[in-house]
Amino acid sequence: MIKVLIVDDSAVIRKVMTDELSRYDDIEIVGTAVDPYVARDKIVELQPDVITLDLEMPRMDGLSFLAKLMKHYPMPVVVLSSLTPKNSELALKALDLGALEVLCKPGAAYSTKNISHHLVLAIRSAAVAKINHNSVAPRVAVEAVATKNLLVNTTHKVIAIGASTGGTKAIEAVLAEMPATAPGTVIVQHMPEHFTKSFAKRLNDICPMQVREAQNNDHVVPGVALIAPGNLHMVLTRNGGTYVVRVKNGPRVHYQRPSVDVLFQSVAKNAGRNAVGVMLTGMGADGAKGMLAMKECGAHTLAQDEATCVVYGMPKEAVKLGAVDDIVALPKIPGAIISVLERGNNARRSLKKGG
Repeated sequence: MIKVLIVDDSAVIRKVMTDELSRYDDIEIVGTAVDPYVARDKIVELQPDVITLDLEMPRMDGLSFLAKLMKHYPMPVVVLSSLTPKNSELALKALDLGALEVLCKPGAAYSTKNISHHLVLAIRSAAVAKINHNSVAPRVAVEAVATKNLLVNTTHKVIAIGASTGGTKAIEAVLAEMPATAPGTVIVQHMPEHFTKSFAKRLNDICPMQVREAQNNDHVVPGVALIAPGNLHMVLTRNGGTYVVRVKNGPRVHYQRPSVDVLFQSVAKNAGRNAVGVMLTGMGADGAKGMLAMKECGAHTLAQDEATCVVYGMPKEAVKLGAVDDIVALPKIPGAIISVLERGNNARRSLKKGG
């Protein structure tokens, strides 16, 4: 049984969430709190496994409380935030401080029915997460492989990345170490709409590659990483000799939209052996079958190892299916990707010399 404490200044939200979550046999609402001061006392008294946290509250805002909590009493936190540009920035800061998931609050934009299942999945993920992963493993230099000709030699290559719980920091760790000339990169991170735009903007500020939220008909080109928009699927297609992404609505897959499986299946079909697939930390099985399809079509596939995952769910499922060529610690993934690309280039050069 997962013991949950709900921290929110809205009596309506507290009541709605209590009623919704109480419907699940593996979740027990052990208490609610109107603000961080009440929450502090109830955490000590009730020993919850997970807390849900509003960011805008009286007496002390959610971010300040989260910072103190993770410093003195680290525990799994799921943040609930309203859909506004300001709150999307606050949500990203919450993830930086150690929150494991960010979800939309019930309201005008999202009904309780729409978010309840996602909230349950987030709570279950948080309950098994490694909460001491307040920061990912230290950045390391890309392994000693040649990168100066990477743009010339990999214009036809695609890197596809999937992640969920803990993925924002894992994606940052990977992209921050990839060279500006890296192949076009397509990414699905389970995250609500509007938040993905802020996430992409933050990555763009710190990564050598350009990073942006994908738009329909964006070209996948070297030096650019495209983040699937929240609440839309992203697929890779071909347009003549170039790769293009389509963003579209559609049924949720593994309860997710965007879905890693949807992206990976399209990469398998349209890029095949020209792709490198990367599965990062996350709960559930989204992406495992798509990664197997990529491998069967000739792509090289990598999965983050258990030791560096916040939640070893999605990578584990891919490994169980036999979809993974290499299991790699997070700090070594950028170098592993580049090594795969270089091996492919060297093989092509050898074939040309032999011909």
